[in-house]
Amino acid sequence: MLEISGLRKVFPNGVVALDGVDLSVPAGEIVGVIGRSGTGKSTLIRCVNRLEEPTAGTITLDGADITRMGGAELRATRRRIGMIFQQFNLLTSRTAAENVALPLEIAGVGRAERGRRAHELLELVGLGDRGGSYPSQLSGGQKQRVGIARALASEPSLLLSDEATSALDAETTTSVLDLLRRINAELGLTVLLITHEMDVVRAACDRVALLDAGRVVEEGPLGEVVARPGSRLASGLLPSLGRVEVGGHEHAEEVVLFEDAEERLAAAIADGARIEARSTERIGERRVTRALVVTPKEVAV
Repeated sequence: MLEISGLRKVFPNGVVALDGVDLSVPAGEIVGVIGRSGTGKSTLIRCVNRLEEPTAGTITLDGADITRMGGAELRATRRRIGMIFQQFNLLTSRTAAENVALPLEIAGVGRAERGRRAHELLELVGLGDRGGSYPSQLSGGQKQRVGIARALASEPSLLLSDEATSALDAETTTSVLDLLRRINAELGLTVLLITHEMDVVRAACDRVALLDAGRVVEEGPLGEVVARPGSRLASGLLPSLGRVEVGGHEHAEEVVLFEDAEERLAAAIADGARIEARSTERIGERRVTRALVVTPKEVAV
């Protein structure tokens, strides 16, 4: 489990990037942190693995405070934290297998074991036949799969993903997110995922946190967030179904319903309402129905 408490990061020029971040990432879950550019998302993830030094606060991984570590202890902890980068960060002079094996080489693992582990991980990400290919011979999605395999090389307990799909097209993004979900399920990895795209959160995450001006202003499991009246996160997770023209005696409303959706919509129809549009999907652990309902003004859904 990852616990972040009171985390602040103030750069030497006085810019406050993080201003008291509190965030819990439960073990075995995928937690997405979303926010506009410049809200501190990448700074947050770089503080977790100490690529940036926090100004104040604590970052606790499985009970150990990373902010107090140094030397060999910090190096050992970093080996338990995998990192996936937006721009892949592969070495162009190394093959896919050699890129995956690099963390093991740095850790002093023998050549035979490095090769075995690299092949195993490339198989896991669906690139078992591309170990001898160089980055220039791979597509963007394949490069990111190599990046994911490399992040898993040291068998981490925590995986950090910094805008890992923002450079990919929609179809490739879907395949990479499906891979992350599968790895999360098969390996029991805890994942902290940074993104500016709500579609990524919808597709991959168990929980979500909204970062604004260096603070977490809203967070929770997806299934709870979508039920909160006035939630900024819910409005992003549930985009509008559109608009409809109505007569003077009618009222149009977009409603969000849960397990009792069928009963409530049927009752509204019986009272004279009509459904102009509807969509049902699973968000987190909840079955969510959105409906654009036109009713006589005296009828409520």
